[in-house]
Amino acid sequence: MKTFTHRFTVAAPLAAVADFHRRPASMGQITPPPIIARVHSAPTIFAEGDEMAFTLWMGPLPLRWRARFEDVGPNGFLDRQIAGPFQRWEHRHSFRALDAHHTEVQDSITAEFKRHPFWRLVGWGMWIGLPLLFAFRGWKTHRLLANR
Repeated sequence: MKTFTHRFTVAAPLAAVADFHRRPASMGQITPPPIIARVHSAPTIFAEGDEMAFTLWMGPLPLRWRARFEDVGPNGFLDRQIAGPFQRWEHRHSFRALDAHHTEVQDSITAEFKRHPFWRLVGWGMWIGLPLLFAFRGWKTHRLLANR
């Protein structure tokens, strides 16, 4: 089992940060090129138990996912892969107000690779790209939400 954690601070109130992250459409806004995120089905704003189906295009390779949102609250949520390229994928999004205008965002991922050689290779490829992916997500979230 693998774990990854990334933190960043955004100059926006806790409520604005949490609202932004509860909108499935935000995923496409904070996904770095050349990855393309396409949401197939999801509520406009998700709540406890909602699911989202999407594809991440890694170049010509389409990676279809289905995630369920759990433990949804004002300070974060968990998205759990229920179908996709990993044997197990749990992504905890945590938000903590630093003051009235600044919020710390922490992303914690626990993953387990599939045994099949192809999917194991895909999983490793995605895993080694996480630091760059989340650095971009932090930068882009800050750009979109700063001073809200």
